[in-house]
Amino acid sequence: MTHARYFEKDFKLGRRDFIRLTTALGGVVLLGNPFSAFASIKKISIATGGMGGVYFPMGGGIASVLSKNIPGIEAAAEVTAASVDNCKLVGAKKSDLGIVMGDVAYDAFMGVDKFKEKVPLRNLATLYPNLMHVVTLEGKGIKQVSDLKGKRVSTGAPGSGTEVKCLRVLDAYGIDATKDITRDRLGASESAGALKDGKIDAYFWDGGVPTASVLDLASSPGVKIVVIDHGDAVAKMVAKSGPVYYKSVIPKGVYHGVTQDVAVAAVGNILIANEDMDEKLAYDIVKTIFGNLPDLVAVHKEAENITIANATKGSPIPFHKGAARFYKEKGIEVPS
Repeated sequence: MTHARYFEKDFKLGRRDFIRLTTALGGVVLLGNPFSAFASIKKISIATGGMGGVYFPMGGGIASVLSKNIPGIEAAAEVTAASVDNCKLVGAKKSDLGIVMGDVAYDAFMGVDKFKEKVPLRNLATLYPNLMHVVTLEGKGIKQVSDLKGKRVSTGAPGSGTEVKCLRVLDAYGIDATKDITRDRLGASESAGALKDGKIDAYFWDGGVPTASVLDLASSPGVKIVVIDHGDAVAKMVAKSGPVYYKSVIPKGVYHGVTQDVAVAAVGNILIANEDMDEKLAYDIVKTIFGNLPDLVAVHKEAENITIANATKGSPIPFHKGAARFYKEKGIEVPS
């Protein structure tokens, strides 16, 4: 699949392009290195996700940090269909880095499910958790996942980690997405808009908390969102798909109208590179990210959950040699 088709599929654009904004607009841009006019520049692309999620601004923040602090590096955040496509892009060396969900990275590394062969990926850092949102509106009559039967539901953009995880949540409740629901396959922003406009009854979105598109929907006049509890699906998901999921909560009050903690399925997000990435470059990337975390927090609050102490925990795939060297220097154990 060409890169142009990634954009045609999710954003209806005729070509693929890099999204460059200023740091003031969320850190997605990349003022190149100040010495760029006098040195050889290496361009680094970071595969992220759609504009309505956390991956895009987070990737933009990382790109900005790398560009400002590693001489000779100019990094850019790239809009994609998210985790599945990001694994393929990094595996094919069409993107240098990617932010992906741990369960999708595990599938790619093992060559299972949506991946026909093993993808040569390595982890650079475990970043922050993704929490599954099952969003509907008050008055739709949907109070639990089983109520989605017979409804029109968005299961996430094609090629996204949301889609992979959504189908596993539905399966845990005995719901066949091809038979038991009318299925749309929309990204975060498109799903929120479709729910608001009455075109769908509910949607799945797997991302950091808070997610901008859910915040905007919850704050819309005349709208009261409902986020569906599904924490009891986690045990079945782990039994079938491996130990990559765990139970967490979307805290009450994080979205307008959500007045109680909601138990949900969580998975770690990781920053991946191809196994062939230069060891020194991988080392410099990890060192720079953890040396400039306040800059990432300024871009998105979710970056508060990124810590060196947790960076090697729960990784579904092996670490890159360069990243492992950095962690060992910090006295942090790296899983073998």
